[in-house]
Amino acid sequence: MNPIVFRGSRLFAEDVDLASLAEHVGTPFYCYSTAVLEGNFRTFASAVPTGTLVAYAVKANGNLAVLRTLAKLGAGADVVSGGELKKALAAGIPPNKIVFSGVGKSAAELSLGLREQIFQFNVESEAELELLAKLATSARLTAPVALRINPDVDAQTHAKISTGTAETKFGIPLERAPEAYAAAARLAGIEVAAIHVHLGSQLTSLEPFERAFRRIGDLIPVLRKAGHRIERADLGGGIGAGTAAPDIVAYGGLVERFAREHRVSLVLEPGRVIAANAGVLIARVLYVKEGWRKRFAVIDAGMNDLLRPALYGAHHEIVSLRQSDEGSMETYDVVGPVCETSDTFGTYRLPPLHAGDLVAILMVGAYGAAMASAYNERSPAAEVLVRDSQWSLVRPRMNDDERLRLDRIPTWLE
Repeated sequence: MNPIVFRGSRLFAEDVDLASLAEHVGTPFYCYSTAVLEGNFRTFASAVPTGTLVAYAVKANGNLAVLRTLAKLGAGADVVSGGELKKALAAGIPPNKIVFSGVGKSAAELSLGLREQIFQFNVESEAELELLAKLATSARLTAPVALRINPDVDAQTHAKISTGTAETKFGIPLERAPEAYAAAARLAGIEVAAIHVHLGSQLTSLEPFERAFRRIGDLIPVLRKAGHRIERADLGGGIGAGTAAPDIVAYGGLVERFAREHRVSLVLEPGRVIAANAGVLIARVLYVKEGWRKRFAVIDAGMNDLLRPALYGAHHEIVSLRQSDEGSMETYDVVGPVCETSDTFGTYRLPPLHAGDLVAILMVGAYGAAMASAYNERSPAAEVLVRDSQWSLVRPRMNDDERLRLDRIPTWLE
């Protein structure tokens, strides 16, 4: 589903003309489609077994309006910080649909999860398990826990977003799992009834999932024989988005077979597959610059707004908001204004560009605004949500004076 389409020569998000929207909001700005978010979530939820907790990965896009849109469809939340937990709650996601992942949860964050009585803590180490037990017993509470097991499976994705191999910081090694579960069973304040695995992000094949699920599946009877009650499996997220993405129905069949074979309920943590194609980043051409061997289109969105190309070498299709015949296309290196050579989005064939023209960077609804910064003292792009012909500014762009007021000068420098 993708209602971000051209109608004639103009690009629309649902029934909102993006060129007209740019005049109201200013550039750069992210625009998210309610219809795409809802459609993607419904497609995913209908493909997996009934009763599965579909806990949207907040790290993909934590805008409060996006979270509220998904909450109204019954989504849970997978959070990786106290801030994300508070956002999920503020969006209306109930605590009993929230799982708390992440390798470095602080005592304050664990305590927050305990107070809110969230559904599950995905524990990544024995040290974290001991701290959580101490906090839970001190508060006279019980922490529901899944131990994240690292299956040492290559996700066949970018090395920086692969989390399931032995070389990464994530999870407890597979061979140490029985020992870790035995330690958990001895701890007061801990209730372990689940197992967790997560391979990373933007997986384009089901084969790594199959291998990881086999290894985790083989572990479940071993744990049960040792007396551990394994009632559910959190199989993480990682399904890619775009034309190379795995078939969602096939993925649903894979997790359904796992659940049936091992007699467990499921928790799944989709992020990118829900949000990626729901978002575009609209930017304006500042200059067209002739280099020695290249022609550059310098736009007003930079790596501070969309980090993925600089960080991962990620490719995002770019289109002009003015359509043109293929014969008149020209080649541009599309770059941002940030003072870094890595501030480039790639090489594209586009209609002849001029200062003031608008372009759209596609598939940026996940890990776009969520990774933005104020590097070079540039305020990150604004964010807009559209629904049919309506639009709302759901995160305004902070102006320079507002950002300046965040800094404090110590008294000895006054």
